[in-house]
Amino acid sequence: MAHRIDSLKAPLLVTWQLTRDCDLACLHCCTESAPGKRLPDELSREEALRLAGEIIANEVPYVMLCGGEPLVSPHFIDVAETLGAAGVQLKIETNGQRFDTAIARRLAALPIRSIQLSLDGDTEATYARQRPGGSLAKAHAACRAVREAGLPLEITFAPTRINLHEAAAVLERARALGAFRFNSGRLMRVGTAARHWERVAAPEADWTEFRTLLAEAKRDGGMEVCYEPFSLEEGLAESLREPPATLLVLPNGWVKIAAALPHACADLRRSSLAQAWTAYQDAWHGSTMISAIGKAVADETHHASANQWRLLPLLPA
Repeated sequence: MAHRIDSLKAPLLVTWQLTRDCDLACLHCCTESAPGKRLPDELSREEALRLAGEIIANEVPYVMLCGGEPLVSPHFIDVAETLGAAGVQLKIETNGQRFDTAIARRLAALPIRSIQLSLDGDTEATYARQRPGGSLAKAHAACRAVREAGLPLEITFAPTRINLHEAAAVLERARALGAFRFNSGRLMRVGTAARHWERVAAPEADWTEFRTLLAEAKRDGGMEVCYEPFSLEEGLAESLREPPATLLVLPNGWVKIAAALPHACADLRRSSLAQAWTAYQDAWHGSTMISAIGKAVADETHHASANQWRLLPLLPA
C-alpha cells in the first residue's frame, strides 16, 4: 500500500524532544519527564546544532521544540535561533514556568508559528494537583507575555479526573488570553499517566460529556478547537491508514515511529536525517508496525510500554 509520505524527500515536521528534564512532575506526562530526569545520553549542544544543520540542509519547513521542558535545556535558544535564522518555522511547547517577557521578545525575532502553553486547570489548587511544583499564575503570565510580544498563542489542556470539571472554564480562559487554538482530547494511557491510571483516569461518561463540550466550543468559532482524533486509539488507526510526515526525535537522538509505541527506526548519532527519513518510510510498510498498532488499538494497556524504546532492525534493501 502506497502512502503519501513515500513521495516526500524529507519530513514536513520534526518534533524534537530536547530533553527529558523538566521543572514540573505532572501526573499525566506522556514522556515521563520530571525534575532531574535528564537522560545520561542526551544530545550535547554540538550534536544538537549538527542536527539543526541537517534539518536545514534537508529543507524541513517546520520544527516543534518540546521536552520535557525545552526551556530547561541549556542549548534551547541556540537550537531555536539556528533553525529560525535559516527560515525554519518553529513551534515551542512549554509549561510556561520559565517563559517570560525576555524569552518572548527573543523568540519574536524568529519565524514562530506558535507558542503552545499548557493550562491544565483554571484554579491554582486544581493546576497544582495535576502539575506538582507548578504555578498557574506563572502559566497565565507566560500567555500574556506571548501575546504582548505579538506571538501566536496555543493552549493545550490534558484532561484527567482531577481537572475535567474546569474544562469549560479553561476554554473560556484561552479565549480571554487571545489564543488562536485550543488543543485537547482524551487522556492518553502513556508514561506517567499509565503509572497513575487509577488516579487520573475518568469514567466513560465524563469523556462523552467532554467531547460534547469540545464540539460545542468548536461550533462557537472565534478560536480553533482541535480534538480529533479524540483518543490515542483513533489516532493510531488513522496513522496506519496515512502515516504522518513527521519525525519524532528523542532526547538521545533516536527517531520514534509513533509516540504511543516504543519502536524507533534510527539513531541520529549514527545515521543522517535523510537515512532516518527513509527508515521511517520503510517502517510503515513493515509487519512490525502493523502488528503493534493492531494490538495497541485493541488493548490500551499496550501504551504503557511506549517509553521502553527499542530500535527496529533495518529492512532489507
